[in-house]
Amino acid sequence: MEINFEHTATLRVRYGETDQMGYCYYGNYAQYFEVGRVEAMRKVGMSYKSLEEKGVMLPVSEFKVNYKFPAKYDDLLSINTKIIRLTGARILFHYIIHNENGQLIAEAETTLVFVSKETMRPIAPPKAFIEALSDFEQ
Repeated sequence: MEINFEHTATLRVRYGETDQMGYCYYGNYAQYFEVGRVEAMRKVGMSYKSLEEKGVMLPVSEFKVNYKFPAKYDDLLSINTKIIRLTGARILFHYIIHNENGQLIAEAETTLVFVSKETMRPIAPPKAFIEALSDFEQ
């Protein structure tokens, strides 16, 4: 199912996330994308917490990032997260981060897989999740 859903979250680069040059350490971006993803899921009406309470986990199976410009200490970042596709047990997210000056900082994609908390084997997404996303189906 092709999806047309997007949500924007913001966060500020903290001092402890930077190197001596004041640049955001590249490894922090995965956490920034996670913030975008978690907030997008919440906006759809299906939080990670509620999924886990239903015995469903969503591990990342693929992560691709393209760094364009360094984020710096105290930059306010906008993380635009799009849910692109739901195929079987897989869900694809696309992210774009801009700083407050509108500069493109990074783009990324993650693929996550719905798995049973008990068996850690792939499962179909919960019916309620599919129904929530159907409002945004292309």
